[in-house]
Amino acid sequence: MASESTIVHPHSPVPARNSTVLFLLRFEGLAVAAVSATLYARTGASWWLFAALWLAFDLSMLGYLGGPCWGARFYNAIHTYVVPAALALSALLLHAHGLLPFALIWANHIGVDRLLGYGLKFADGFGWTHLSELGGGRAAITRDQGSRAPAA
Repeated sequence: MASESTIVHPHSPVPARNSTVLFLLRFEGLAVAAVSATLYARTGASWWLFAALWLAFDLSMLGYLGGPCWGARFYNAIHTYVVPAALALSALLLHAHGLLPFALIWANHIGVDRLLGYGLKFADGFGWTHLSELGGGRAAITRDQGSRAPAA
């Protein structure tokens, strides 16, 4: 029976750079970004609001001040489609149409991030996402020393 130290773990859960899966996930981000921008335009909300709030979601990177595990958890909580979708659905069901632009800006931000390869983070460090390995060689050293487990 093999001991834990002799078990070979896969090097990376990230798809290969030329993978069809990677292409589809990035194309999906493009689709979400295009649909959310189109719907935002139809709300009649100010594009100044769009510009002012678009980068606000990246403040979630401040979670990395608590370490890579907390940073990944906080970043992932803000960069998943679940919360903006729930906000949009709530806005529609409760006739709180003032909330819809915020949900669409949020979804657009996530879609553009996915298109650019900034996916959900692994606890190994900011450069390790479900879409790509950002940061090159330095990230590779961190990855080899890391836990290889996605952030919960």
